[in-house]
Amino acid sequence: MLVGVLGFLCYASCTPEKKEKEVEAKLSVTKPLKMDTCIVNQYVCQIKAIRHIELRALERGYIEKIYIDEGQMVKQGQMLFQIMPRIYQAELQKAEAEVNFAEIEYQNTQVLTDKNVVSKNELALAKAKLDKAKAEVALTKAHLQFTEVRAPFDGIIDRFQVRQGSLVAEGDLLTTLSDNSKMWVYFNVPEAEYLDYKSKADTNNHVATLLMANNKMFDYPGVVETIEADFDNQTGNIPFRATFPNPKGLLRHGETGNIRLNSPIKNALLIPQKATFEILDKKYVYVVGNDNRVMSKEITISADMEDVYVVSSGLSETDKILLEGLRKVKDNDVIAYEYKDPKTLLGKLKVHAE
Repeated sequence: MLVGVLGFLCYASCTPEKKEKEVEAKLSVTKPLKMDTCIVNQYVCQIKAIRHIELRALERGYIEKIYIDEGQMVKQGQMLFQIMPRIYQAELQKAEAEVNFAEIEYQNTQVLTDKNVVSKNELALAKAKLDKAKAEVALTKAHLQFTEVRAPFDGIIDRFQVRQGSLVAEGDLLTTLSDNSKMWVYFNVPEAEYLDYKSKADTNNHVATLLMANNKMFDYPGVVETIEADFDNQTGNIPFRATFPNPKGLLRHGETGNIRLNSPIKNALLIPQKATFEILDKKYVYVVGNDNRVMSKEITISADMEDVYVVSSGLSETDKILLEGLRKVKDNDVIAYEYKDPKTLLGKLKVHAE
């Protein structure tokens, strides 16, 4: 019995000391930091060549020769396809013979008119016949030129839709040609973000960056140049178009990626995301009072980055907030804490400063 009493007294004396140590465990505390920053809005985008056209046959005939290969870079005016030209060559020879005949007839009529043998009306008819023959030559030359399919601008040839020896009709698709010197990047912006963008358009200079499909940033920045006229009533979005230089030819027509637009915020109040907790879709922080007592406080988030929230209401820059151990405390708990400078703390997080 004596041993039991002594054990009870020992347990009773040790228990308060253990509770006291738990209460005195130091937690990290910091303050919101007010500074100019930049929010990055990201949108899924479609990448298009600045010029992407279909090359089609202008005359009916067989593909006699193909001078290029799929994926090849071509220059403006370069020969691409030859459609069998023999019929048009023969028609050209015939038309040129008609011109020679009409030329001789006109000259003879001119001589007779000068001698008053025939009237001036006869000379006018001969001249009209000559002009008609020359027009036929010009038309036949045009048809003959249509059998030569040439590149209208510098670009990249896409997949062939025909092969050598294929019979094509007028208007049949041969291939496509892309001018990738510059790229147009299309993306959809929600209405609220569109309004914010327009209100700050003069300050961000319309600059955009492109995250490619391999999660690497494209080397060259782009410029937002165009916003379409109408919103899509079903999605509530409006299409934007940014132009990116493509000097190395890395981007191709039809690629996808994510475009990023910077939206500057003046005097933003920043806190680490890990200093917050959520209850029923609302954000809260623990504010530490002068008596070292913690109280939960609801805050409103206006924007977020990877590690940082921008607070629009609920906090001031003088408030001390609990940074760690949020699950270890509850309202009205008294804590011991270690203060951490917000500038040093946010310097280690992903925040975009201006």
